[in-house]
Amino acid sequence: MSESTRVVVVGAGAIGSFYGAILKRAGCHVSVVLRSEYEAVKAEGFQIDSPLGDLSYRPDGVYRDGDTPEHEADYVICCVKVLPSIDRAALIKPWVGENTRIVLIENGIDIEREVADALPDNPVISCLAFIAVSRVAPGKIEHKAFGALTMGAWPEGITDDCRDIAARFEAGGIDVKLSEAVVGERWRKSLWNTPFNPLSVLAGGADTVTLLDTPGGEDLARAMMAEVCAVAAADGYPMPESAIDKNIAGTRKMPAYRNSMALDYLNGRPMEIEAILGNVVDIAHHLNVEVPRLETMRVAFSMRDVLAEKQA
Repeated sequence: MSESTRVVVVGAGAIGSFYGAILKRAGCHVSVVLRSEYEAVKAEGFQIDSPLGDLSYRPDGVYRDGDTPEHEADYVICCVKVLPSIDRAALIKPWVGENTRIVLIENGIDIEREVADALPDNPVISCLAFIAVSRVAPGKIEHKAFGALTMGAWPEGITDDCRDIAARFEAGGIDVKLSEAVVGERWRKSLWNTPFNPLSVLAGGADTVTLLDTPGGEDLARAMMAEVCAVAAADGYPMPESAIDKNIAGTRKMPAYRNSMALDYLNGRPMEIEAILGNVVDIAHHLNVEVPRLETMRVAFSMRDVLAEKQA
């Protein structure tokens, strides 16, 4: 892999710094753009403890938001949270040149359109990360397990750009699945995320065992998953009848697990409610699919937001 391949990671938190490390190990020139922890990373780089070995590295460039780029990137990798308050396209635009490919490693459904509409001349590669990784201190990352990516061109297809960046991730030591229909892959991940993430927050940051073992908890999760299945099917991405059973069975096999949204809630961080829940409800409305439980959940979060604004 050529070291001349220039990668800029925008949003180098736990996820971004990890995948930056993988590409650095593959021989890419990796720069990072930070919203916080600039001084720590500039001085010491990233220290990453991982089952894959010591992934610690010093980025080739460390920048703050608003800094002037010194070169055009071959790939801009966006790992910023998908929040209504964050203009992701504006964040990555300074680093996007005429030949730059945009890679989104982010959660949620229908999260690509905003970026693609703002930067229509640059191809978008959509990725889903299956990983357990967290930031434990400024510039210090703990990678616990997994790391595989599923990716494809948005809205569909597998392009040479997909194959190229996938090969670089694989050279760095992780598995990549290329998909002709990455939107369908996002729906499959949403089948779990859309019910379980918001439920965990409304239950006070509860883990998966609590959610499923509470009387009525599994029934509620199943009903919400059925609504996600109905919306996905109406959107052209039907899932197998066994999908819900398999997800529930897989969740029960896991030890008690707090998902990323539960951890964000417990640590007072912004949560990706709209990307994971709200967008599913919006698509359901557009396609005339009834999703009463998901709608109720979204209204409950809106109530929380109104209360927070009054208390601010």
